[in-house]
Amino acid sequence: MTFCLGLTGSIGMGKSTTARLFAEAGCAVWDADAAVHRMYSAGGAAVQPIQEALPQAIVDEAVSRDRLKEMIGQDATVLKALEQIVHPLVAQDRAQFLETAKADIVVFDIPLLFEGGGDAMMDAVICVSVPAELQKSRVMERGTMTEEQFEQIRAKQMPNDEKCARSDFVVTTDTLDHARAQVDKIVKTIRRQLANA
Repeated sequence: MTFCLGLTGSIGMGKSTTARLFAEAGCAVWDADAAVHRMYSAGGAAVQPIQEALPQAIVDEAVSRDRLKEMIGQDATVLKALEQIVHPLVAQDRAQFLETAKADIVVFDIPLLFEGGGDAMMDAVICVSVPAELQKSRVMERGTMTEEQFEQIRAKQMPNDEKCARSDFVVTTDTLDHARAQVDKIVKTIRRQLANA
């Protein structure tokens, strides 16, 4: 039996690091963002259908995220069209990963897990969390976006308190050692459940 574990959390909360800790603990990890990147690359599954629906989004035989951002900013219907193409492809990729995964616990790293209703397909959900000030300072330290862009992203995501309340486990990622200890404990708990199932 395979245990499906959803991993979510807002920007800057330490989700990627936590996903890596689960991989180190012997879990298979599927990353939604990485799946979309693969599909957007030259030869990726999304390139052809996006080229047919939104030809301006294609640059050098790949989907340009920058071009898509511009297009979505100018026309709200672009996002709908894009989601209708990408969501089924992502679901297919996730299903294939689950079929071929050899691990007893499969972690699905999905930033908008609750927002997209993906939590319904999971056996349990983990939310990564840190205080809001630490979240903001982490994102600002990356130097990849302005404070305004950060606030816009945060506004689109479900509030952290709500995500934590809806999750089965919460991992506080204030330090790497603390996060690792919590991940190890969760993995042991699930493996105990699987052994007794």
